[in-house]
Amino acid sequence: MSADAALGDIAAQLGGELIGDAALRIDRVGPLEGATPSTLSFLSNPRYQSQLAASNAACVIVAPGLLEVAVARGAAIVTPDPYLYFARLTQWWAARSRPAVMPGVHASAVVDATAVVAASATIGALVVVEAGARIGEGAVIGAHCVIGSGASVGAGTRLAPRVTLGAGCVIGERGIVHSGVVIGADGFGFAPTEGRWEKIEQLGGVRIGNDVEIGANTCIDRGALDDTVIEDGVKLDNLIQIGHNVRIGAHTAMAGCVGVAGSAVIGAHCTVGGGAIVLGHLSLVDHVHISAASVVMRSIRQAGQYSGVFPIDDNASWEKNAATLRQLHTLRDRIRTLEHAATSEQKTGTNQP
Repeated sequence: MSADAALGDIAAQLGGELIGDAALRIDRVGPLEGATPSTLSFLSNPRYQSQLAASNAACVIVAPGLLEVAVARGAAIVTPDPYLYFARLTQWWAARSRPAVMPGVHASAVVDATAVVAASATIGALVVVEAGARIGEGAVIGAHCVIGSGASVGAGTRLAPRVTLGAGCVIGERGIVHSGVVIGADGFGFAPTEGRWEKIEQLGGVRIGNDVEIGANTCIDRGALDDTVIEDGVKLDNLIQIGHNVRIGAHTAMAGCVGVAGSAVIGAHCTVGGGAIVLGHLSLVDHVHISAASVVMRSIRQAGQYSGVFPIDDNASWEKNAATLRQLHTLRDRIRTLEHAATSEQKTGTNQP
């Protein structure tokens, strides 16, 4: 299908109030800066409205409060939430532009006779589908993927090339899994004995809900006994490590390079910034937001924003501050001693005739 559309068609599909020429054709969705006369852009933050007047965009998606400014320069689509409208626009645009996927099993794929593959599913080149696995309606399994024995892929879920879904692991419907993801590798479990490590076999699986997206090269370990669980609507960025028996609540989002250690429980609607670490066996309630590069070292029982990042500085200043931090315990004791002495003096002075 052609990767262009009339403004009228876009508004008809996605809603919003179109002000301008409905027949004007758009061939690109892009930012205000660098926009061409056939680009559809959006402005969700009023702080950037100075870019609006200077932009060559054919049409701009704006909130009602920016209507006059937008119309003064050309066509506009007015909607209460421009960023949400933009998100849905990208989905619609991608669906029109994406090459059609033909259902069927590629001749080079290896599919076990006991596997169940829906007729509308697509199995790419050199895919391996092991015994008892199930592939749902409309699912797309990219080239070189491995679907382990007894594993299950839900309807409409798309696996990019080179994804591994381990034995007995499950992902629900409408998921998106990017290249290099490994779901169901062994969790990191070893028992110390006589100076060496004895492996603890990981007997659980991984259960992933519906509408989950997992970024490239992210790893989700199977549980030791119970399953690792990723609930509906979770969004994981690239290069994330989810340890065994972790549970992540619905619609939580994690940015790149986050690490979650084993048996941590993270609530629903949480966010974890890039590079942050959550230590094992901790619990975070719903609606907790962790700043990037923070280390969560205790359970969090109350919703809110939490940060544990030492501000960056020039190296000489940082070393001085770090040296001071090492003395905080001693300084605290000295302050307590001084406070105690001051209190004692006050009491003594009060009792004097």
